[in-house]
Amino acid sequence: MLTPDDRIAILLHNGLKGGKGKTGAALLRYSQNEIVAVIDETAVGESIYALTGIDRAVPVVGSVEAAIALNPTVLAIGLAPSGGRLPDPWYAEVKRAVSAGLSVMNGLHTQMNQDLEIQDAIRPGRWVWDIRQEPDGLAVGGGRARKLACDRVLCVGTDMAVGKMSVGIELNRAAKAKGLRSKLIATGQTGLMLGKDGVALDAVRVDYASGAVEQAVLRYGDDHDILFVEGQGSLLNPASTATLPLMRGTQPTHLILVHKASLTHLQHFSDFEIPPLAEVVSLYESAVRAGGTFADTRVVGIALNTFGLDEVAARAAITKVSQETDLPCTDAVRFGSEPLLESILSLR
Repeated sequence: MLTPDDRIAILLHNGLKGGKGKTGAALLRYSQNEIVAVIDETAVGESIYALTGIDRAVPVVGSVEAAIALNPTVLAIGLAPSGGRLPDPWYAEVKRAVSAGLSVMNGLHTQMNQDLEIQDAIRPGRWVWDIRQEPDGLAVGGGRARKLACDRVLCVGTDMAVGKMSVGIELNRAAKAKGLRSKLIATGQTGLMLGKDGVALDAVRVDYASGAVEQAVLRYGDDHDILFVEGQGSLLNPASTATLPLMRGTQPTHLILVHKASLTHLQHFSDFEIPPLAEVVSLYESAVRAGGTFADTRVVGIALNTFGLDEVAARAAITKVSQETDLPCTDAVRFGSEPLLESILSLR
């Protein structure tokens, strides 16, 4: 739906400072489209770089009305409020955008195309894309990806929202730079917004979840040397059910463990402590092989999200994690993903 000529405004109220804006941040970092405005009433006039570390000069405005003056063609909903539904004042802003002639990329569980007011306001040639849709033609998983000749790298995490998608993007970029036939398989709304093919996994009924992932992997496995699969959730998080279907659907050949530096407890469940990373590595390796039913897949590197640390502290944290786990470690976004990619390629 999105074309290279589309100009995006990102709805991100309280996302720049409130920790609920990972989709918007990913669009700012990776979208190939022009971003004309970020809409965040809590950060009007502030610097995107100072707030996020993303070096992209985009004005922060306080409302959709202010963003419309900058001539966007698409409103992207870049935040994920608790419960997956926009508060009424923010939802009213989406309706204002549609009435003004903007298309909408909607990654929330709310199906905006079912809203009659929005339906009636969509102008000719414009659209509202509800990304969280279950694909047609699903079947249960059958472990068929294990027969593919390509490598299948799955990013897993110590928690949600630690940077699994960003690591997948960086690894895919690095693999392409080496001349490999590489592809990123999206499994969430952000990757799909960025134009990657895949499936919105959390919109799929659980019985078909591994099968949906399997179908996405099988579409590309025969034509590529290596597939990087966007990770979702965490085996450690009591609210997450996504990681196991990803494991079974991809039948991965390699795992990359993603962790946020200084994170000692789950971010939204502070009474749950994150075990030492070496134990988390063992957990994921045990789960993926299921006692020997599946391949003896290994965690081959640690991607450490060091956002918020200065460079000296970040590099010290990376060294410490590498020593503790005896695995290569880097911040793939900040310092490059090459150590992780080299570890993957050494075990092809």
